[in-house]
Amino acid sequence: MDYQRLLERIEADIAPLVGSGTPAEYIPALATVDPAQFGMAIADLEGNVFGVGDWRVPFSAQSITKVFALALALAEGGDSLWERVGREPSGNPFNSLVQLEYENGIPRNPFINAGALVVTDRLQTLTGDASSELLEFLREESGNPEVGFDAEVAASEQENGDRNAALAHFMASYGNIDNPVPALLDHYFWQCSIEMSCADLARAGRFLARHGLRADGTRLLTRSGAKQINAVMLTCGTYDAAGEFAYRVGLPGKSGVGGGIVAVVPGRCTLAVWSPGLDSQGNSVAGVAALDRFTTLTGLSVF
Repeated sequence: MDYQRLLERIEADIAPLVGSGTPAEYIPALATVDPAQFGMAIADLEGNVFGVGDWRVPFSAQSITKVFALALALAEGGDSLWERVGREPSGNPFNSLVQLEYENGIPRNPFINAGALVVTDRLQTLTGDASSELLEFLREESGNPEVGFDAEVAASEQENGDRNAALAHFMASYGNIDNPVPALLDHYFWQCSIEMSCADLARAGRFLARHGLRADGTRLLTRSGAKQINAVMLTCGTYDAAGEFAYRVGLPGKSGVGGGIVAVVPGRCTLAVWSPGLDSQGNSVAGVAALDRFTTLTGLSVF
């Protein structure tokens, strides 16, 4: 398949949508990002990367990092994690407190904020330094040692992180947080501040297309484990719009409020797209449209 020509066609097709939506206003460091940007990259199983637009421009990965933290926590600590976090769609906003009350502090899935806090808490217990462990993993898998934290974004999240603090304290009251909440929040905010480009993310996510094999050929996850993460991405990876994303795109995907989305075609390739303008559910307007166009043009999906 001529991925480069395909990407150029997608870029032309969705151009009218670039600039639609609104950057994440509740994080001041993201609110000022120019929404008229678009990048898209595809990484094949061998690590060859093709891209268009702003595909080499670093941006705030935000919730996309939750996929990689989950993979590391499962690889390091096994399936016992699932006793502390579910695998079902939430149907509520990603930072909602509502369900925790009547589900005894057990988040619905690892991709809403409460669930991601549990995953980071577990990774912190397993490694002693969750955010640095995740950063090193992303550098290795992307092949880019320049991948790093954005201190301005981390500080902005810390200053505006009352809802996340409430989630963490609430779960701690049910015994579902092991580490001190301030330390956990610090690692979580640094994790979300990691900057990567579409090229970096497409490469870093290849282990999910390679059925659990890392870039160096070693195994991070079993084939079944990679399948399970892809399944949770499909059903829970785009906040409370996961059903619509599955309907339109038909691929496992994880979005972030920085405007990025990673999607996986198991056994074929990994895609990353970025455009900062978000819809009301927190997903990139142009990004979802580009992935929709990809599956329409290629016929590649999990269905």
